[in-house]
Amino acid sequence: MFGTINTILTKIDDLVWGVPLIVMILATGIFLTIRLKGIQVRKLILAFKYMFSNETDGEHGEISSFGALCTALSATIGTGNIVGVATAIVAGGPGALFWMIVAATVGTATKYSECLLAIKYRTVADDGHIVGGPFYYIEKGMGENWKWLAKIFAVFGVLVGLLGIGTFSQINGITSAVNNFFDANNAWTVQLFGREYSWTVVIAGIILTIFVAFVIIGGLRRISAVAQVVVPFMAAAYIMAAVVILILNYKAIPGAVVEIIQSAFGIRAVAGGALGAMMLAMQKGIARGIFSNEAGIGSAPIAAAAVQTTEPVRQGLVSMLGTVIDTIIICTMTGLSIVITGSWDKGLEGVAVTTRAFQVGLPFPGRVSAFILMLCLVFFAFTTILGWDYYSERCLDYLTGNNKKVVRTYRWIYIACVFIGPYMTVSAVWTIADIVNGLMAIPNLIALLALNGVVVAETKKYFQKF
Repeated sequence: MFGTINTILTKIDDLVWGVPLIVMILATGIFLTIRLKGIQVRKLILAFKYMFSNETDGEHGEISSFGALCTALSATIGTGNIVGVATAIVAGGPGALFWMIVAATVGTATKYSECLLAIKYRTVADDGHIVGGPFYYIEKGMGENWKWLAKIFAVFGVLVGLLGIGTFSQINGITSAVNNFFDANNAWTVQLFGREYSWTVVIAGIILTIFVAFVIIGGLRRISAVAQVVVPFMAAAYIMAAVVILILNYKAIPGAVVEIIQSAFGIRAVAGGALGAMMLAMQKGIARGIFSNEAGIGSAPIAAAAVQTTEPVRQGLVSMLGTVIDTIIICTMTGLSIVITGSWDKGLEGVAVTTRAFQVGLPFPGRVSAFILMLCLVFFAFTTILGWDYYSERCLDYLTGNNKKVVRTYRWIYIACVFIGPYMTVSAVWTIADIVNGLMAIPNLIALLALNGVVVAETKKYFQKF
């Protein structure tokens, strides 16, 4: 039964993440990069400056710019950085990392544009809280005739939360990491749903579900408060561990870079297979890159819309740093660690790939290295679950006209999905996440292309003040 389901999901995934969507994502990023004259490079230092200096004259909003960035990062820095990168490299070869970086580089302009539009077209709900995101800039920017497209985006946004990034893939990554550390040989097992699971999976799943429920009931402010503490600390800890691996294995870095580039263009593939190898690397790299940093997906604008600011451009600059930090820095370090240590072609799957890279690359006993990675993954994935609950709730708000009863019911359904996530198969989990990710991106990319003139005009007007 599971084999049949996986086969069907794989066919759907290949259709959604085919050449048309890959071209659309890259083309949108390239187009916006050109239109904005490489703003992700020209204004990178200014963006970092704004990240640590909140506005004092913001008229509306619920959270600070830094809080919004951390909330967005809480939803992006997760299993995509640890498990997703490993999955992409195993499936598409080391070249997947190259295409992940390419997609992120141009995707930074995409992230800037969508978060700028979120501030410009946000609105105040009847109960006083600030709401915004692709559904509002589609409806208000493109016009009422396009409201159907906004609703399609919101529907996919709810599905991504329930079936994709928000629940299954995150809790699955957490419980797999805990299981690999505490009971790798599955010595303590129990029969559930017709399959055998380690007690560590069951216990970890229950504990995480309880913590998720506690935070989610508190709403955006509690999610933001947790994210501002956990995200910077765990990101710094993970980056430090990856830096140690790269420093200790610095002689292997040039060879790894060559291997990544050759794999990206299918240079080592057998005669006639170069194009196929290249396309596979592109598909897996771009899909996992989008899964990781969500540039073009339209999720980060939902958090950005709640920022205490009066300047759309300013928040766009801060928000684009999410892609820089998430993919260009963290995912690259993970990928290099995996390639340098040769962990990607050892027949391993998921978190076990990155775990081996840490065990081989760090100068600590294997158990210590595995514990460090497990701890990072648990906290990263936990905050991603929180961030995506907020995103999907805002999508549901839009669809239901801010019906509080529906949203409260949805929270419990979301928590239930977290609870059953550990019992989904790894391949099915990531395939479902890829599918709904791709479907969510399409309406948002259409809107970004349609409203690119607004983005350019707002950017010019803002920088003319200086």
